[in-house]
Parts: sequence; C-alpha cells; structure tokens
Amino acid sequence: MDVPAIDEALEKLPSHEATYRRLRDMVLFGELAPGQAVTIQGLTEKLESGMTPVREAIRRLTAEGALEFQDNRRVCVPRLTAAQLEELAFAKLALEPHLTCLALRNATPQSIAHVAAIDAELDTAIAAGDVSGYLRHNYRFHFAIYDIADAPILTAIAQSLWLRFAPSLRVVCGRIGTDNLPDQHTEAVAAMRANDADALRQAIIEDMTQGIQQVRLALANGKI
Repeated sequence: MDVPAIDEALEKLPSHEATYRRLRDMVLFGELAPGQAVTIQGLTEKLESGMTPVREAIRRLTAEGALEFQDNRRVCVPRLTAAQLEELAFAKLALEPHLTCLALRNATPQSIAHVAAIDAELDTAIAAGDVSGYLRHNYRFHFAIYDIADAPILTAIAQSLWLRFAPSLRVVCGRIGTDNLPDQHTEAVAAMRANDADALRQAIIEDMTQGIQQVRLALANGKI
C-alpha cells in the first residue's frame, strides 16, 4: 500500500485501479479539500481517465467514506465533525499501534532500513517547508510499517481511517507549516532497531496523538 514513487508504477495497473489510486491520493494528500465540490467531468480531465473508471473510483471512495455525492455531477470530501474525529481518534489509536507491534515481529534489518530511509525523506520535506512532501512521506512511513505486519484486513481498515482523517490534517498542516508537525518517527525507528515493542507503541501513539490534537483544536476554533 506504499505510495507509488513515480507515475510509471501506476501505468502497470489496470485503468480502473490506477484511476482509483490517483483519486485516492488526491484525497489523502490534500488536492481535494474538505467541502470542496468538484465535478465528475473535472475529475475525468484531471485524472486523464475515462468516465467509467472515474465513476468506479468515486463509487469505491464513497463506500469508504472518503467522498460524498452532492448531486449526480459533483462530489466532495466530507467535512469532519468533532464527533467523527473522536470516533476516528479512538479507532486509529486502538488499531495502528497494534499494527505497528505486529510489524515488529516480522521486521528485518532490511525492512527497518527501508522505513528509516522514508523517514529521512520526511525530514528533508520538513526542513524544506514542504507540506505536501511531509504528508506523502508520513503516509509512506506508517504504511511501510503496516506492510511489514502482513495483516491485510487490519491494514485495509487503517487505510480507510486515513482517508477520512488525512484531508483535515492537510488543512491544519497548510496553516501551521512544517515546524510543528507531528514526528516521533526517529523514536519509532530506534525502537524497531532495539526490538522494543513498548517503546515502539509509545512512539506511534505520541506521533498520532499530536496530529489528532492539532485537528481537534482546529475544529474547535472553526478553522476546518
């Protein structure tokens, strides 16, 4: 479930799957802001895809709660409510630290090195003030770990939670820049290398809690 590094990776997929992943990434990484209505025709042009694959991608993402229809020609990313955020926070904090600890059982020096390399790219994005890069590498970091867990049902649930949460986090990141973004990844990588499940769980919980709290504050202040 790692983010493709280049478009060529998507070109090897069937048209409907490539279109779904491109539209999914538009939701995950903030090209579609919460409440921003877009036409299906506009998405077809943006994604350079046919109407049928785009409608199928919209159908899938609507079923996952990442998009909603406004009418038969327009869709948007739903605005997150405070109550929905608390549900997402509960689910994410229950599921994702567990997935991370499952990954530790399967981790190898090579897989940990891969996770660390993604974290280095994330650090570069933070230093450069690159919010889009931060969001992409943050996603890659977490799902590289979840891939190691080899728990596809739980990983799919985590993916659904990210689709609902990430657009609001993108709004917050766009307001605050990269200086105060959640990043406990160095601690997480160190815990993986030390095979310390308790420290790994704590690092992931703290990392996720920072982001959730920033979104919570933004919602309370009417900033999303």
